[in-house]
Amino acid sequence: MDFDLSPELAELQSTVRRLARDKVRPRARQIDQAGDYPADLFEVFRDAGLLGLCIPVDLGGSGAGILGLTLAIEEVAKYSNAAALMLLLTRLPTGPVMIAGSEQQKRRYLPGIADGSLRAAFGLSEPQAGSDVMGMRTRAVPDAGSAGGWVLSGMKCWMSGVSEADWYTVFAKTSDPASRAHDSVTAFIVERGWDGVAVGRIDRKMGVRGVDTGELVLTDVRVPAENVIGEVGGFRLAMLGLNSMRPIVAARGIGLAEGALMYATEYVKERAAFGKTIADMQGIQWEIAKCAVDIEAARLLTYRSAWLADHGRFTKEWVPYLSMAKYHATELAVRASSLAVQLLGAAGYMEDHPTEQWYRDAKQLTIVEGTSQVQLGLIARGVLDHDLWWD
Repeated sequence: MDFDLSPELAELQSTVRRLARDKVRPRARQIDQAGDYPADLFEVFRDAGLLGLCIPVDLGGSGAGILGLTLAIEEVAKYSNAAALMLLLTRLPTGPVMIAGSEQQKRRYLPGIADGSLRAAFGLSEPQAGSDVMGMRTRAVPDAGSAGGWVLSGMKCWMSGVSEADWYTVFAKTSDPASRAHDSVTAFIVERGWDGVAVGRIDRKMGVRGVDTGELVLTDVRVPAENVIGEVGGFRLAMLGLNSMRPIVAARGIGLAEGALMYATEYVKERAAFGKTIADMQGIQWEIAKCAVDIEAARLLTYRSAWLADHGRFTKEWVPYLSMAKYHATELAVRASSLAVQLLGAAGYMEDHPTEQWYRDAKQLTIVEGTSQVQLGLIARGVLDHDLWWD
């Protein structure tokens, strides 16, 4: 069992660590406060070849896989979860295409993601269909004027990157809208420029500002047959795509926890109190130690889950391991950011320090792409079904 990164991945980690310190850290607070899309960082990521980490070499990417993207996001998220989200969006909408897309789809839509000429977003959630995915009402009906084509109508919400995207992976009901059968949902590639495609309301968020989250409105959008991803009735594709994303979301949590703890640790080493520094107090040291243990545990869970996903192990029997990483790392982000605020005391609550930003950003991670409660349900089901068992 080898716990060392390959030379290529170690070099990637080192490169992104330097880039994050030099380019992301100086911009993080400004991005959060202004809420403007950081186009300059997108260009930095593009020029560094970070937009195609998950995309195969023959499609213009670097082929570093989910583990490579996990490492990169961990480093960036130490300073900005908005910037880390930009990298995440190179995999979330492209995942279904890479898993089940046609060769034509891959060659049309993926190289542009890798070289930065295209951006994409993922449309699954709706106002009444968050964790209850099968409650979606977006409808796809056969297009009488196009052999195998479809007409989509409905609305998706809470879509990260909706304003910047050039195309979307969208899931819709292809049978009775009231059906809860898994074969009633299908994935489509929808282009931004098509008639009937519009960006609706942009949300005002508590945190992770800088990358828009909002609505995608579809009004009688005609989608050709060649833009169906996989098979009609392929809801399983949504789950496979989300399963394989667990380590990538977990990486955002690990990075945030690391950034918060490092910042707070440096602060308490300098802050004088009661004739010594706060760091000299045993109670403070214990809290730092417990958080450090949690970070390393989360890292091991996350790196293992990334390795599993890269080896195609994101089907049902592997879900507990993937969900563990997402659950533990994102809940850790909440605890670590809370600890950082507490260690700084009143100063940690003020905008003079980035601790309050980490605190706001962390909570989002326990909600997106499957809440903590959903992850616990999946882990429990794995134990009950003996997919996760020790005998």
